[in-house]
Amino acid sequence: MPIGTRPLHGNGLTSAHAHTHFFGAGKIQELRSELVSDKRDSKYAKKKAVLKRIVANMTMGNDMSPLFPDVIACLSIPNLEVKKMVYLYVTNYCRSKPEMARMAAPYFEKDVNDANPLIRALAIRSMGYIHIDRVVDGFCDPLRHCLRDPDPYVRKTAAVGVAKLFMHDPSLAESEGFLEILRNMLGDSNPAVVSNAVAALVEISERSPNYQLEMSMSTANRLANVLNECSEWGQGYILEALLYAVPQELGEAELLAERVVSRLQHANSFVVLATVKLLVYLLNYMSREEDVKGFSTKLGPPLISLLSHGPEVQYVALRNILLIIQKYPEMLHADVHTFFCKYDEPIYIKLSKLEIIFRLATEDNAREVLSELREYASEIDVDFVRRAVRCIGRLGIKLEQSSQMCIALLLELIQTRVSYVVQEAVIVMKDIFRRYPNQYENVIPILCENLDDLDQPEAKVAMVWIIGQYAERVDNAEGILESFVDTFKEEHTEVQLALLTAAVKLFLKRPAAGQELVPKLLKWATEEVDNPDLRDRGFIYWRLLSTNPAAAKSIILSDKPEISTEADHMDPVMLEELLLHIASLSSIYHKSPAMFINGAKIRTLPVSQVLNTRTTPVS
Repeated sequence: MPIGTRPLHGNGLTSAHAHTHFFGAGKIQELRSELVSDKRDSKYAKKKAVLKRIVANMTMGNDMSPLFPDVIACLSIPNLEVKKMVYLYVTNYCRSKPEMARMAAPYFEKDVNDANPLIRALAIRSMGYIHIDRVVDGFCDPLRHCLRDPDPYVRKTAAVGVAKLFMHDPSLAESEGFLEILRNMLGDSNPAVVSNAVAALVEISERSPNYQLEMSMSTANRLANVLNECSEWGQGYILEALLYAVPQELGEAELLAERVVSRLQHANSFVVLATVKLLVYLLNYMSREEDVKGFSTKLGPPLISLLSHGPEVQYVALRNILLIIQKYPEMLHADVHTFFCKYDEPIYIKLSKLEIIFRLATEDNAREVLSELREYASEIDVDFVRRAVRCIGRLGIKLEQSSQMCIALLLELIQTRVSYVVQEAVIVMKDIFRRYPNQYENVIPILCENLDDLDQPEAKVAMVWIIGQYAERVDNAEGILESFVDTFKEEHTEVQLALLTAAVKLFLKRPAAGQELVPKLLKWATEEVDNPDLRDRGFIYWRLLSTNPAAAKSIILSDKPEISTEADHMDPVMLEELLLHIASLSSIYHKSPAMFINGAKIRTLPVSQVLNTRTTPVS
């Protein structure tokens, strides 16, 4: 919810949805006559009724602006409910009818000095919404007065008003000294005032290109002390603000972490994730490995507890867990079973869990994980089955000692002859051959038995690559490639490129077997195909083979670098930034805020003499 906004119910205004009888045609003249009627009106009941009708019609999109003078006149009525409806009306039309909004300025200035603190707060809140010159010009003095109001409700409302003023006119807010007043309010005796002041400062710091919130460790510890007295909303903002405190001495990060770690047990998921973000930030300033391991281990149980919430909260938790375990994998290594999928979970939950399972898999739990993935490979959801089979192959690359188990499972899945399972298995087998050259070629005949099941370009590319790479060991390599060549001109470009390379490899390894196939493909690639990549590759191969066969052999048959799962690791700089955005859209998208929000600031770890330089995961 944006700063300073409150639902109508929270202001005491009856929900329009709860009283549909107020939604009528609302003829302007009829409403006006009722509004200006001088009949006896006990406790302003009639005025309230007609104002509710006006607000209801306004909410439904009917133009009630012709009633502006008559509605504004109701501000003279000393009744809080009436004033709430009138101010709601004014703020709704202030942008489209600025000349009318100016008519309300005298009433605002009067109400900020009202004896009732609720009316003072209502007036200062409403003024913050109206960005009309006369209202803004008259806003500074009442705002300054309300920031020092004896009533905490008025002070906390005024604190949010500073943020609204800053968004409209940053230079005015700074020149009038409001930012300094806000900083002083961090020491207010009322926790609600402190949390609103913190919220305003954080919002200003995040949105302003020129202002950066800075916080001493003494201020940070003072804010940590008031956490227990704040609302859930206030706790979240205070925890967010503590990220602006930079430990400078040994032990400061550990002390602050100890003060907030109890928030991990909070019932509110927002507070839990805000605490997780703060602790992950503070881990960067802890010097002793035992402290880093101790606090990182404490992050696991509360994150797992979030998986008992609804699917939306689960998804947010899973996406954040996926970030954290890339730097602190030991945090959940013993809990991989927690992320095993349930049959009735939404697909987005299952896919997120599958990625976490892959990252938490080790040689110790490989058998348990593979057994679970075997179950997933027999589910109904085709996309999930594909991901599960691919995950098995990735584990075969990641876990060298368990690769034999992974390959055995893949071969078992191939025997099912389920088309999409076979195709995914072929795709990942190609990567396994790259990872372990000359070790598992005995499975190639089994793969060749399933050629008829391959209809996807990626699967065909994988199979063709395998045949070309091991052409000297596949007895019928030329026959297999010929079966693909029959549809060469209709194949996807990637398949055509793979066929061309595989045929040349066959020719270089077994000239007699490829001497008819290669000229045919080279002629098609250079004369009858429009794709420039395919044509260029054809010309390169042709010239290499015709001018320097030895060079062709050394280039085309050169040893390929072994592949690994390193490509699955996020860039360390990006990971550090995303860890500072836990519990935000950025941590769900796994993208920097600057990539989808104009003007968003890039967060980095502030330099400090106790900032550690750990770039590899803690083990």
